[in-house]
Amino acid sequence: MENDQLFRARPRPGGPTPLLLQTVPEHRPEAGAVSVLKARGTVDASNALEFSEALAQHIARADQLGEHPVLDMTEVYLACAAAVRSVDRATGILAFSGRALPVVQPRPHVREALRAAGLPGVRVHATMASALSSLEPRRPVSPRPGGRGW
Repeated sequence: MENDQLFRARPRPGGPTPLLLQTVPEHRPEAGAVSVLKARGTVDASNALEFSEALAQHIARADQLGEHPVLDMTEVYLACAAAVRSVDRATGILAFSGRALPVVQPRPHVREALRAAGLPGVRVHATMASALSSLEPRRPVSPRPGGRGW
């Protein structure tokens, strides 16, 4: 997913609010480059896989660019266990490396679902300021061994 690209899941007539995802780049002096994935709508069994894939792509792209990935869930509703598993699936790489994705301001029921699930790749924050202050400066991405200059 490119920066500022909007992702829209297919709406169902009479169904929950469609899922909208948008990546917003930011720069914070205390943390460096930050890539915020803003989500809005409902994550349920019909779009949990799409949400997981979009979130995993967001994390991978941010890592590739040396940015901090952040997920803003201010306007998201997780409608089922598949939705929580989608977050776990997407953040697995972070958990494996001992890191966690800052998740900003989920609604109370979403926050409780994430906490009850005990996802190691997720750290819930009440505000964006709290999430950003938890970030440590990242080193710039360096060329891989075998490339030029090595």
